[in-house]
Amino acid sequence: MIKFLGLCVQNLFECLKYILGGNVKFKNVVSQAAAISYDSLPISLIIVFISAAVIAIQVSKEFLMTGAEAYIGGTIAVVMIREIAPGFVALAIGARAGTAISAEIANMQVTSQVDAIKTLKISPVGYYFTPRIIASAITVPMVVLIAEFIGIVGGMVIAWGTINLNPARYMASAWAWMATKDIYISLLKACIFGALIALVCASKGYETKGGAKEVGYSTTQAAILSTIYMLVADFLVNLVFYIT
Repeated sequence: MIKFLGLCVQNLFECLKYILGGNVKFKNVVSQAAAISYDSLPISLIIVFISAAVIAIQVSKEFLMTGAEAYIGGTIAVVMIREIAPGFVALAIGARAGTAISAEIANMQVTSQVDAIKTLKISPVGYYFTPRIIASAITVPMVVLIAEFIGIVGGMVIAWGTINLNPARYMASAWAWMATKDIYISLLKACIFGALIALVCASKGYETKGGAKEVGYSTTQAAILSTIYMLVADFLVNLVFYIT
């Protein structure tokens, strides 16, 4: 895993050189943005909505019993913004789009399409990785922002339906507890998670050798590694902004 992390860092520097060389095409970034985030939007929002609904069900009755129902909106809003939305959206996009990135690049590698790019004196890492990393880093925060709204509204609907909590009271609590800092940090997390998913999955696909069996293995490993690195990055971001 440490060796693979070094490979990812090396590929990231290669992408930065490719960007600074002015070789990135806008249309490639847009097409990758659609494939990575836009196509993953429905499943991401469904997952976040259900998560918010489950949390609302779990806390509403307990808060009502203790007379703290006024804090339900704030609790769900903070949980959604700080952790659930960026984390679950990244996991959904990694499972759907990340594995697709790995499989696509792995297939290019085993069918010698990467070698064909090299003969044209074009950096395969820059050409294949850079549009995907840029698109993912830019658009995943957009999906997270929408997911946060959907999650908070979903919690409101469930709290209203289960314990008849007034929506105005719910939203007043949510607004009181929400902080601009939390939104900025959640978007920073989403940007980091998006870039990590694209970088890790593309790197795993790029190092694939062999045939169809190895493509499947690389895809599975890409999903596992991107999840692990994302969770480690989540821990480090929380450590920097909420502990230190």
